[in-house]
Amino acid sequence: MKGLFLGEIARLTGGRLLQGRPETLILSYIFDSRQAAPGALFFALKDKRDGHDFVHDAYQRGAAAACISEDIKGLPPDFGLLKVDDTLAALQTLATRLLERQPLKIVGITGSVGKTSTKEFTARLLSEKFRVLKSPGNFNNQIGVPISILSLDGSQEIAVLEMGMNRRGEISKLTAIAPPDVAVITAIAPVHLEFFRDLDEIALAKREILEGARPGAPAVLNGDDPRLRKMASEWPGGRVLFYGFSQDCSVRAYNLRPLGLEGLSFNLVMGKEKAGVRVPFLNRALVSNLLAACAVAHSFGLNLEQLLPALNDLPQIEHRGQLLKLKNGIIIYDDSYNSNPLALRLVLESLSQVPAARKIAVLGDMLELGPEELAFHREVGQTIPQYGWDILVTIGQKAREMVSGALERGFEAASAHSFDGAEEATAWLKTALRPGDLVLIKGSHALALDKIVAILAKDRED
Repeated sequence: MKGLFLGEIARLTGGRLLQGRPETLILSYIFDSRQAAPGALFFALKDKRDGHDFVHDAYQRGAAAACISEDIKGLPPDFGLLKVDDTLAALQTLATRLLERQPLKIVGITGSVGKTSTKEFTARLLSEKFRVLKSPGNFNNQIGVPISILSLDGSQEIAVLEMGMNRRGEISKLTAIAPPDVAVITAIAPVHLEFFRDLDEIALAKREILEGARPGAPAVLNGDDPRLRKMASEWPGGRVLFYGFSQDCSVRAYNLRPLGLEGLSFNLVMGKEKAGVRVPFLNRALVSNLLAACAVAHSFGLNLEQLLPALNDLPQIEHRGQLLKLKNGIIIYDDSYNSNPLALRLVLESLSQVPAARKIAVLGDMLELGPEELAFHREVGQTIPQYGWDILVTIGQKAREMVSGALERGFEAASAHSFDGAEEATAWLKTALRPGDLVLIKGSHALALDKIVAILAKDRED
């Protein structure tokens, strides 16, 4: 929320202004000192690094004030210092207080896969009728959600927010800040199993978004997910809208047809309405995410005719299924932001139907999968020959198990190549790729496979 005075922020957060002027106007809210600009309030958060070490940097970069929990010396008296007991709690409290002031509907989106794509599609569809705020990038945790809320300018009618988690209780904390008026769960899948005993525990953690939603809030659930079906049957709350490919879903797609590099076509059903749709996606999973967005739009009263302009103008989301055509005739499918067994299987299957001279899968480690992580990698590798991939390139120690799985199912050893890091793999790819190749690049975020994309895509077509 722009345009608050520093003294008012102190009152809303219960903090004490140590120095600076109460009438200092705050225009933006940051937790990274490198983003400092005139009018910014820097929150010195204690996370992997202590934000108090960067207060001076925020001042030097032009910030107007800092919210701190420890004394900071050596700053000029006109630089605002707002002291609180806990800077993260102050950030969250400020966001909650500002939401109380603005009549705003919240769409909360969680799930093991597809949160960001669903958020982007939802915001695009709702923008046909409403003024919409969406959380930037993957701002989906206890820092990102309040920072997203604080970017409201007073004109928006709906905020579309991702709500992520690694452990039980984290989504409950997010819904306490921003209780959803519509709650979306995209899927329950083997992600973050390092922190959970099994998928049923993950489902319980995701259910927190329903428990923290406003009374009577619609639940938008993936009707193709058996755990979400079970959750719905046990849910005493508001209306449930199922989306998916199953025939009994309120919002569904059928007659899905690949159109090569042009994307996919399908028939879209939304309530009693039906229309033929073409989308620029190659991956069936993105269609599921779009169906979730359509279900949210349906819950806000939009009809299919109102949505058609947006359905013909959907965004490509960077590093999440982005198709890059290079001048040398090579096609890159950039899905490098993250990876898990379900998402990887779906994209391997979807791209198997796209014509190409050769199909090359460049796959990195999938992280946080718990004690069965090697088995998950091996099982995905077994699908490589099944889906007709010609070359398998793995990056990281865990991903080598994908090669083992592929070889077990008859994949040729000469077509498998394993590397420890992205730099080695990039060097090999630069010499091995040929015109007409389709290259899938996918791995967990920590492996930074987007660097491979950046180097290979230097000769991208306009």
